[in-house]
Amino acid sequence: VAVTGDGTNDAPALNAAQVGLSMGDGTTVAKEASSITILDNSFRSITRAVMWGRSLYQNIQRFLLFQMTVNVVACLIVLIGAFLGTQSPLTVTQMLWVNLIMDTFAAMALASLPPDERVMKDKPRRQTDFIITRSMAIDIVGIGSFFVLVLFGLLQYFKYEEITALSQFDVRLFFSNYFRFENIPDALSAYELTIFFTVFVMFQFWNMFNAKAFATNGSALNRMLQCRSFLGVAAIILLGQIVIVTIGGPMFGVTPLSVQDWIYIIVATSFILWLGELYRLVKKLFKVKY
Repeated sequence: VAVTGDGTNDAPALNAAQVGLSMGDGTTVAKEASSITILDNSFRSITRAVMWGRSLYQNIQRFLLFQMTVNVVACLIVLIGAFLGTQSPLTVTQMLWVNLIMDTFAAMALASLPPDERVMKDKPRRQTDFIITRSMAIDIVGIGSFFVLVLFGLLQYFKYEEITALSQFDVRLFFSNYFRFENIPDALSAYELTIFFTVFVMFQFWNMFNAKAFATNGSALNRMLQCRSFLGVAAIILLGQIVIVTIGGPMFGVTPLSVQDWIYIIVATSFILWLGELYRLVKKLFKVKY
């Protein structure tokens, strides 16, 4: 509950309210009892503050959704690699780059999203509500499980099949090798590990767009031109991955990929974005609340 006031007699109500709003030309007593002082005495400033506050809260939720998905997938993939008896699919330097994407770039991209007037139509939330909602938990588990299943399949495929170009990839062998469990040490070549690393990063790249659309039930591509900081960070991540794979060499444990390989990976991993678009469209059609 928010209470506005400007006089000394309003001080008890301002102090008791969850948010006390005093006017800029109000008394000193009212200002001291309030939580916020509206300098321009305009109700419009109050509504803008609420809009910014709600939008920032959702941006924090979007970042947590993205970060926890990356954390879950990275931990499970490293553990699965160890259990399968293969070398670690992600090196230390590769994990540093993933953490840079996850903690720094993603925070910059998702926290910089502009406020949306749509949030003013949302119902007030209780102060005791957990920041990770049921919808977020479903997304984290669902998206994370999909990533783990695909990446596990890649590990299994590369463990038993050796390829030197993605054009040699055989989907039938991908599924036929999925449940083979034989101990083959050092089964993955540098090229295959590079493919795995790049697919992992590109999954997170496209999932960042899904995180942007969280709590909207709208397209991730909506208002994209207004999100210049988001687009800038996305470009940095994509170009950074290309540079690391191209010239990273032994430092990152990678080998350069061909243009054709890059096209295959970018197009194939973008499936997660279009799957998210379909998911949000279905929720919107059936009026499922986020």
